[in-house]
Amino acid sequence: MSGEGLATRKITIDEADLSRLQADVWSNEFAPVKLEMDGVAMDAKLRFRGGHTRNYPKKSYEIHYGTNGILHWNAEFDDPSMIRNALSFRFFRMMGLPAPRTKHMWLEWNGYPHGVYLEIESVDSAFFRRRNIGSKSLIYAVNDKANFSLIDPETEERKESLMEGYRVMKGNVYTEKRLVRFVSRINRLPRGTLRSYMAKRLDLNVYLKWLAGAVLTGNYDGFDQNYALYEHTSTGKYRIIPWDYEGTWGRNCYGRLCGSDLVDVKGYNALTVKVLSYKSCRQAYRKILKNMLNSKFTLDAIEPVIDSMYEQIRPAIRDDFTRKWPFRSFEEEPELFRSYIRERRAIIEEELEVWKD
Repeated sequence: MSGEGLATRKITIDEADLSRLQADVWSNEFAPVKLEMDGVAMDAKLRFRGGHTRNYPKKSYEIHYGTNGILHWNAEFDDPSMIRNALSFRFFRMMGLPAPRTKHMWLEWNGYPHGVYLEIESVDSAFFRRRNIGSKSLIYAVNDKANFSLIDPETEERKESLMEGYRVMKGNVYTEKRLVRFVSRINRLPRGTLRSYMAKRLDLNVYLKWLAGAVLTGNYDGFDQNYALYEHTSTGKYRIIPWDYEGTWGRNCYGRLCGSDLVDVKGYNALTVKVLSYKSCRQAYRKILKNMLNSKFTLDAIEPVIDSMYEQIRPAIRDDFTRKWPFRSFEEEPELFRSYIRERRAIIEEELEVWKD
């Protein structure tokens, strides 16, 4: 196997450390490794990452190196195309929203080929610094309790804490207090007061664009989790960033085919319901969707991106025997993307025709 045309990353790990990681795949403990990247060898530490994918034979990893360097290496084991995450984040950037940058790479593990991976930029302080975006906090939505609701989606009872589902990555004790207050108020304030409060604390334009991106790409798993929140420094408003978009473009997060109508055009979660309860927000949201249908969410705009990604990774995918999908499935997947885009466009156009309030 070879990673023809792709950047190569090399990991050297002691067998005892690897055995320790494998003994408990759900542990977030790191192991020391040697990382070789761009011809430079350095000390680093590595752990398994992901949800259900931790049980797969081909693992995904989080790597910490240097002073504050963080990389995410996704095996994309369930995705026959290996580009769903990459294409989704590219689409968000096409929409004008910040999203993680990605790079397909070839991994060597203790001298042996480990196959193609997707390297994903970490959403952290460096992410904002690279884009000259001021952020005074950063919060990850780590599970489906991050639904902006007072109610736990599993027990259907009141949450013990409104921080359930969230993990503060940057901030202080006041970061938690502000988020708890935000979730509480969007659920409890009277309608008249809520509109002005949301305008003050939520960047509605960014939120509606993010909502449109999740709806267009069909990420059913991305409304109650798999996003990051940050407070913009100069405005003090919450903004939202997408994360983990493997279950998109006609397949779910397990790689199973799903209908192009899986995700409701109005999206999900308690905050979305509140935002779209106001006519001005509904009008703004429909305008964003119509604009995307006329410009970015088209075969003309997206097909060249798919073709470019495929051209880059095809030789390495053909040589990669660590994947569960045959090369034939990889080659057939662009037609599924095209079908999804055509069908999704028709569904949303039809919805917009009747959604007039």
